[in-house]
Amino acid sequence: MNSTANSFPYSRYLAWIAALGLAAWILSRLPFTDLLQTIIDLGPSQWLVWIALNLTVIALLAGRWQLLTRAMALPCRFLQLLRVRQAGQVISFVTPGPQFGGEPLQVYWLWQRYAVPGHAAFLAVGLDRFYELWVNFAVLLLAVLMLLTSRSAAFVDWQIIAFILLGLILLMGLFGWYLLRKPLHTRDWIKRLGSRWQQNERLRNLDTHWSQLNDLLREVSSRQRPTLSLALGLSLLAWIGMIAEFWLLLSFVDVPLDLATFIFLFTVVRLAFLLPLPGGVGSVEAGLFWAFQALALPLPAAAGLILLMRLRDVVILLAGAAALPGLRSPLAAASES
Repeated sequence: MNSTANSFPYSRYLAWIAALGLAAWILSRLPFTDLLQTIIDLGPSQWLVWIALNLTVIALLAGRWQLLTRAMALPCRFLQLLRVRQAGQVISFVTPGPQFGGEPLQVYWLWQRYAVPGHAAFLAVGLDRFYELWVNFAVLLLAVLMLLTSRSAAFVDWQIIAFILLGLILLMGLFGWYLLRKPLHTRDWIKRLGSRWQQNERLRNLDTHWSQLNDLLREVSSRQRPTLSLALGLSLLAWIGMIAEFWLLLSFVDVPLDLATFIFLFTVVRLAFLLPLPGGVGSVEAGLFWAFQALALPLPAAAGLILLMRLRDVVILLAGAAALPGLRSPLAAASES
């Protein structure tokens, strides 16, 4: 038991070593002659537009979470949720696979810092992640379907990727339907699971917590549909912002673009982020390196694009890390502005 538990830190370190090694190898093969000059040549207006786009995307995603918490009648404020969200992203970035990792701490912070009931905190984080992943897969599926008709990217079997993405979307929808339509089956399974920990006061009441969570989920899904639809709209707006930001970065490094090329590069980057490497480190670099070579695009532009993307990531992570110390101690929501 202990040996298994102790192996997790080593697995995490190995994942980071592999990711950083892959990134270093890829970057060593990219020509950096004009790289710094490309960054220096960016004008103040370009920096301002880039910063504004990123802040808008972050605000839209935090606003979506606030809508979901309001649908649950939780008294969470925008800045509180923004802090929890950005701090959670720091944890997700440093764990293998940037899509998950910080959620348990986000649940804990909502419960411990902002006095949100445990089942409500779990549902608030779960709903936000469900929206994020489902829309992520849906946008990627749309991009892949567009690439199916493109001759410039015909060297990739997009049909297989499309089927995988469609399967994930349907699986998530089926999971949500099952939770809403078959709550007793899930409760019975959780009750059997909790019977193994009868000595633990919290774990032996798992079925009770599940009943509270399911009741809240059913109430939100039946009575708050306009709010849920608005949250979906904010997700789509955030994705429009991310697409615009990627187009902006490509224009910064003077990549010759047409629609098919842009969709191909964007899809490669987003798929690379789904691979189980911390923060997509290595996978994104490898994906862009391969994509630029496959499309006969200038490799210095790939180096500049990678540098700009990682600069953005570092700034966002530093902002999230700055929020971590303030989440350690409980604080009543009424005492915060």
